[in-house]
Amino acid sequence: MKEMGTEHSSQHAALRSPNIAPIVRVAGFVKRYKKHMAVQGVDVEIRKGEIYGLIGPDGSGKSSLMKAIAGVLTYDEGTVEVFRTLVDSERAAEQVKQRIGFLPQGLGLNLYPDLSVEENIDFFARLRLVPEQDLMERKTKLLAMTRLDKFRDRAMKNLSGGMKQKLGLICTLIHEPELAVLDEPTTGVDPVSRRDFWAILAELLQEKGMTALVSTAYMDEAARFHRLSFLSNGKVLVSGTPTEVQALAPGSMVSFEATPQLEAITRLKQTYQQVEALGPRLHVFTKDIDHAQAVTHIEASLGDIKPDQVQVDDPQLEDVFVSLLLRQAENQQVSAIPSAAKRTENHGLAIEARQLVRDFGLFRAVDHVSFQVKQGEIFGLLGANGAGKTTVIKMLNGILPPTGGEGWVAGADMKTAGSTIKERIGYMSQAFSLYLDLTVAENIRLFAGIYGLDRRATDQRLEWIVSMAGLKGYESSLTSRLPMGVRQRLALGCALVHQPLVLFLDEPTSGVDPIGRRHFWDILSKLAQEEGVAILVTTHYMSEAEHCDHLALMYAGRIVAEGSPADMKRSVEKEAGHLFEVVADDPGKAVLELRRVGFADAALYGTRIHLFCRDPVRDKDGACGALESSGVKVKSALMRPLSLEDVFVYKVMALERQDRVATQEAVA
Repeated sequence: MKEMGTEHSSQHAALRSPNIAPIVRVAGFVKRYKKHMAVQGVDVEIRKGEIYGLIGPDGSGKSSLMKAIAGVLTYDEGTVEVFRTLVDSERAAEQVKQRIGFLPQGLGLNLYPDLSVEENIDFFARLRLVPEQDLMERKTKLLAMTRLDKFRDRAMKNLSGGMKQKLGLICTLIHEPELAVLDEPTTGVDPVSRRDFWAILAELLQEKGMTALVSTAYMDEAARFHRLSFLSNGKVLVSGTPTEVQALAPGSMVSFEATPQLEAITRLKQTYQQVEALGPRLHVFTKDIDHAQAVTHIEASLGDIKPDQVQVDDPQLEDVFVSLLLRQAENQQVSAIPSAAKRTENHGLAIEARQLVRDFGLFRAVDHVSFQVKQGEIFGLLGANGAGKTTVIKMLNGILPPTGGEGWVAGADMKTAGSTIKERIGYMSQAFSLYLDLTVAENIRLFAGIYGLDRRATDQRLEWIVSMAGLKGYESSLTSRLPMGVRQRLALGCALVHQPLVLFLDEPTSGVDPIGRRHFWDILSKLAQEEGVAILVTTHYMSEAEHCDHLALMYAGRIVAEGSPADMKRSVEKEAGHLFEVVADDPGKAVLELRRVGFADAALYGTRIHLFCRDPVRDKDGACGALESSGVKVKSALMRPLSLEDVFVYKVMALERQDRVATQEAVA
């Protein structure tokens, strides 16, 4: 694998020094599963003290490569060296395993369901021979950083998906391995906890000299890697530093509003491959480097539709990633959504929750939650792991009885409607719930039969789902053998098989690559706008939340903020001030220094720092002055529009601070 140029920052120069022997050296790596070629001829070198990233669509070979490096998977050709040991047998693998921490892909796969949070940690610590005194110190620190300290006694099987992932991370890192191999460690984890994860990793790298190999589906996380490789179809598509990779797809990202939106999208897609609707705004990637020229060309494509509130930025890594993938293959076209039967019922409210309460013993998971969702509306339910989102959905679907309150879905009372609700809704749960021993086509036909579709309708829906979900070529594959993201797409298709009035999606794109996520949201937008389907969705991708017409933020079982994405941004800006994005030569040190001088909300956003300034001039100058005085070089400090991730993190962290103060006052 060729390097692509000189490192852009001196802080990483040591990592690229030829005098430092790689901790991991992979050459000509090949892995086959029977006749399927999963990885073909991949070369990778990972140096001590760096975070190396693997990015790629589901099925691109990332997990196979990581398992081989961790010593838990054999391979067919090439060499894998870890700590200068050739890992070519079980005996060789055992020589390096004690120095490695491996977190497999999938929520809680390395954990024991019936053990509590603390029991799982203790088990792994003893397995790894961690001294008792070190265990107590590390456990306390990691539980606090992952916000699991309040759940020490809860059984692993009763944790939310994201909480399981955080516990798995603690158990992987408890013996402070020299090399951490983490396969999508933040998939299904809320934005606040994802920032916690990166803080833990950065601290271990700095204090313990640890090295990490990490795969991720979040492109803002990819910007944190020292170096990275994009994999596609089992091959390395491109490698280098984030800056080097970003330079491979020069252009502009233009965002604006245009009415009518669907017609604007149709016109733009005749010229541009990357056109995405995020709520009322359209985002278009153009190869024009000159910003003014980019806008002129988009205006020409739109014809008599005039763009409004135009903003032009440089492309982000996700835009580059999608562009590179689209160069490899033609973008799969989505077939038209078959016309639904004429719907006359319930043209007003699709979902109504009134003062919903759900207790589990002494624990209140949902605390008097009320909201409404209209037909044709996309409603986003956001919140940290364990906030109560999934419990709300299960009550509305009739899966869980409420402790108190009322709810109606598609005109039916959730307490008494029973099968009526199930006929009118589609539900894609957080836990994969299809039949693993059936093929893709058999699963789709089974669900079509359950919902009473005849053979002709089933054939029509099968064809549409295969096209919509990108399942072409997988029809005869056993579901158990599908990559996680492909399974998720199948689950979405089965939830849509009977053209429901109301669609519940609980983290539907968790672990799915950017093209897959954009594909999902194209479909969801059309379902809402053209078919009038009401969609209630939970997601941890804050960029996805921009698609929603209305949002509700849950915290500790309660709804604590509600409104459109624009409303929620305005509310936080009014409360916290303007958002500034700082680019510095040492982002980790910069964040710590900013917090020390009073910017409590300063946080890493990729390799950049976001902070709020109530006085745009005074506070910005104060922050930059403090950084320069501490030896951190500030390259730029610019005011930026708020993202929903900034809103989410600000709100949740403010509520957590209030809870800590209230607890301290109660103790005092």
